[in-house]
This record gives sequence, structure tokens and C-alpha cells, in this order.
Amino acid sequence: MSRWTIRPFRTHRDYEACIALQEATWGTGFSELVPMALMMVSQRLGGVAAGAYDEDGALAGFVIGMTGLENGVPVHWSDMLAVRPDQRGSGLAIHLKSYQRDAVMALGIRHMYWSFDPLESRNAYINLAKLGIVVREYVENMYGQTDSPLHRGMTTDRFVARWQLDAPRVERRLAGDESPPAIGELAEAPRVIECASGSSSAWPEPEARETPRANRVLAAIPSNIQALKSESPELAARWREATRSVLRSYLSNGYEVCELIRGARVSRYLLRRIEETPS
Repeated sequence: MSRWTIRPFRTHRDYEACIALQEATWGTGFSELVPMALMMVSQRLGGVAAGAYDEDGALAGFVIGMTGLENGVPVHWSDMLAVRPDQRGSGLAIHLKSYQRDAVMALGIRHMYWSFDPLESRNAYINLAKLGIVVREYVENMYGQTDSPLHRGMTTDRFVARWQLDAPRVERRLAGDESPPAIGELAEAPRVIECASGSSSAWPEPEARETPRANRVLAAIPSNIQALKSESPELAARWREATRSVLRSYLSNGYEVCELIRGARVSRYLLRRIEETPS
């Protein structure tokens, strides 16, 4: 049984608690926060604005999304999700996404999208390994410069998550019946971004490599970009530039990101040709 009760926001107090958690997550006075009025309207028009409440009735996390049409087909965009710091790592984010999935599937919607930073390995792992998304789109500086301390002055490059809600892969991942491959199973995959050899820094330097466009390739990212930003903003910016160049190139030439294989210092995306994609 879930430790949380997940339900739509109903009262002004619900909405005010959500705004407070947005500011606690992205910074006090964060200019991109979702206001009460927009959350209220989104629910009327098939969107989601819901919170997860702990046993004491306090807001532990929330998810907000909007429903609309893309090329005449109803789709859902998941705009924002956050959990309290003491709830991170508890699985609450997956519960919130599952609730959102059920809510929009009840409306006949089969595709959901959202954006996330390609350098944030924790979010990437949840999205790819636990939820079963794929990525086919890289957007440079999607939201421009923001005033959130999480972004620390870096460009807001984003992957666009593509979640086919009724796909067999999604069902398997949500049920815990399928996991990403181990790095040892991918020895044949060329490494198109890797750590440069000979670096004296405690943090690895990125190195883009010219390799044949194999059916599957691996692209490295730092495993803790927030710690790297704090210690060396310049090196974090170099990782942004290196990954942007390579990932955009592959995604614009018939590949998709399908997995993140975690490591202690460096994690690696697995990209595959779209025509090689299984169910």
C-alpha cells in the first residue's frame, strides 16, 4: 500500500502549499513557478494539478501538467514535478507519474511529454529506467536564462521525454519486470563522449570522439552535475557544450536515447537507431 494519498488540489491551502514547495525546490521568488490560477484552469481542461500527502496530511510532492492537441491528436505535457527533500529517493516521483498517467489515459490520451536536463543523471535514470520513456529531441536553451539556483547560470538545454503510455516497454518498466543493461553488456557500443585521459582534476573532462555510427552508441555525462557546477562551473559548461554537440547530432540523424547506465563518477546514455527499436 502506498505511503501517500495522491489527489487533485481542491482548496486555496492546497495550491498555496504547492507554490511553497515550488519555491523550496527552485528558489524563493522563482519567476517560472506555476501560479494558482493556471493550476485551477488546467484541471478544468483535462490537465493535472495534484499533490501527494503524507500520513500527517502534509504535502510531500506534486505534479502539474496540461492537456492539448498536437497535430489534431490529444496529448499531455507534464510541466512540473517536485518532492520534498526528505522524500527524495522514496519512489514518490514514480507514484506521481503513475497517477498522472492513469488520469490522462482515462481521457483517451496515449502520449505524454516533458523536458529534463540531459546532464541531470538522477532524473534521467528515473525517466528512462523506471518509467520507460525515450528521447528523440534535444532543445538548446529551451527556457533561456532563469533565476533558479539549480541552473547556476548554465543554459537550459533540455531533452524532451516521449512517454507512450500504453507501450509494452512502459508497462514492463513500471511493473519492475525490466531493467537497463549493465555496462558490461555494451562492450561493442562505441563511446561517442568519454572522459579525457590524463586529466589531473578530481572531475573528468569530456572528450567527444569521432566514431562510426553504429546501431548503438554510448555517451558519458557526469553523475553529479550539481556538485560539479558548485566546484567548477567552467568544467560543467564544457560538459554542456560537448554533450550538446554530440547528442543533437545523433538525435537529428535517426537515433533515440533509450537508457542511462549509472556509474559512481560518470554515467552513460545508450542511444540506438530508431529502426532498431523493439516494442
